[in-house]
Amino acid sequence: MSELNKLTIAESLAGLKKKEFSATELTKEYIKSMEANRKLNAYVLETPEKALEQAAKSDEKYKNGTAGALEGIPLGIKDLFCTKDIRTTACSHILDGFVPQYESTVTQKLLDAGASFLGKLNMDEFAMGGSNETSYYGPVVNPWSKDKDLVAGGSSGGSAAAVCANMCAAATGTDTGGSIRQPSAFCGITGIKPTYGRCSRYGIMAFASSLDQAGPIAKDVRDCAIMLKVMSGYDTKDSTSARVEVPDFESFLNQDIRGLKIGVPAEYRPEGLNEEIASYWDKGIEMLKARGAEIVNISLPHTKYALATYYIIAPAEASSNLARYDGLRYGLRVPGKHLDDMYINSRTEGFGKEVKRRIMIGTYVLSAGYYDAYYLKAQKVRRLIREDFIKAFEKCDAILTPTAPVPAFPIGDKSMQENPINMYLNDVFTVSVSLAGLPGMSLPIGLSKEGLPLGLQVIGKAFDEGTVFKVASALETDAKFVRK
Repeated sequence: MSELNKLTIAESLAGLKKKEFSATELTKEYIKSMEANRKLNAYVLETPEKALEQAAKSDEKYKNGTAGALEGIPLGIKDLFCTKDIRTTACSHILDGFVPQYESTVTQKLLDAGASFLGKLNMDEFAMGGSNETSYYGPVVNPWSKDKDLVAGGSSGGSAAAVCANMCAAATGTDTGGSIRQPSAFCGITGIKPTYGRCSRYGIMAFASSLDQAGPIAKDVRDCAIMLKVMSGYDTKDSTSARVEVPDFESFLNQDIRGLKIGVPAEYRPEGLNEEIASYWDKGIEMLKARGAEIVNISLPHTKYALATYYIIAPAEASSNLARYDGLRYGLRVPGKHLDDMYINSRTEGFGKEVKRRIMIGTYVLSAGYYDAYYLKAQKVRRLIREDFIKAFEKCDAILTPTAPVPAFPIGDKSMQENPINMYLNDVFTVSVSLAGLPGMSLPIGLSKEGLPLGLQVIGKAFDEGTVFKVASALETDAKFVRK
C-alpha cells in the first residue's frame, strides 16, 4: 500500500489495529519521503535504522495486543529535545557532536507510547528566530515554495516543513513566543502551544525558562489532540510542571459550540493589517457565528507593549541560560592561550549572529543600573498583559485572532535581514499568549492570492485546551482546507 505517509495519526492507528499494513511498512514510506525531500533541509540528523528497529518492536506489540497510544507512529523530533544516544545540538555550532546520555521527559513519554523517531529536525539556533534562517545547518525550505524558496517559519521550521511534506506523521515543537504557531501557519498545518506547565521542560534545552513550552505540530486538529495527551503530565524533574489532570483532548472534537462566546480583540486589527488575513479572520468569525457561537468584542489594551516586553524578558533569560555553553564540558572547544581566551574563542565561533545579539541585549537589561529600568518594568507589564486576558475571559470562552501578520516570505528577504525588528514583528499576534502562559492553537484557514497558506489562532484560558480544541475542530471542519 503506497502513500501511507499521507495518512493522519488517527488513520494510521486505525489501519495498524486492523492490520491493513504494518508499522514497518508505514515507517518505510516516511523514510522514502525523507530521502526524496532532502532539498527542504528539514532534518539535520536522520535515524532510519533506529526507526525501523522501533517499528519492528511495534509490530510485535500489535501481534500480542500490548500496543501503546502511539504504537508504530513515526515522528520527527525538534533538535532542542535531548534524545539519549542521538546527537542533539539545538542547531548550534557550540554543541557540535553533543550526544545526551538521557532522554527528555516529553520524548520519553512518546517512546513509552510506542512512537518511533525518524530523526532530529532543523530549527533556529537555540530556538531564536522566526524564519529558521539562524540554524547552523542552514535554512529550512517551505514545501509550499514555487518560484522562490520561502521560509518555513521559526523556530520550529523543520518540524512544520517535515509534517507538511509528509516526512513524519507529526513532530515535537517548542514555543517561546510563537515558535509552534507561526511555522504551522506558514506551512498550512496545525500546531498547539499548550498552557505553560502542561508539558515538562525537562531535557529541553532552555532559551527562556518562564516562556518555553513543548507542544505538537501535526496534520490536523485530531492528531494534535492525540499527541498532546501523550506529551502532557506532571513531572517531578521539572519544578514548573503543573500538577493538573490531563483530559482526553480528543473528546472535545466535533462538539456543538452553540452558546460559546468567542472574543475578538480590537488591538489585533491594527491599521495596515494584511487585507487577506483580515478577510480570512472575518470568515472564521462568520463560520463560528453560523454554528451558534456568540461573537464578543473584547479589549487587550496592553497588547501594544507585548513585543517590547517579550524582547526584554526572553533575551534576559537567554543570557542566563546560555552562560553554561563555555567550551569546557561538552560541545565545541576552541583553544586559547588562557582560560578566558578559550571561553571567548569558543563562544565567538560557536554562537551565531542572532544568538549573540540576544545574549548582548539580555546581559544589558540585567546589568546594574538597567535592571530596574528595563527588566523589572517588563515583568510588571507582563503582569498587566496577563490581567488583560483574565478580564477578557470574564466575557468570553475563547479568543480568535490571526496567527501571523504575513504569509511565508522568501528566504534571505532583505527587509528582514537588514532590520531584525521587522523579523520580530512577525510575532506580534503570538507573544502575548506566551507572556500570559495561555494555550494557543494555529490552524490553516485558507490560501492567499499567491497560493500560500494563512492561519488563524484560537486562544484559551489556562489549562482549558479542551475549549481550544472544540473551537478549532469546528473551524477546521468548515474551512475545508486541503493540506498540500
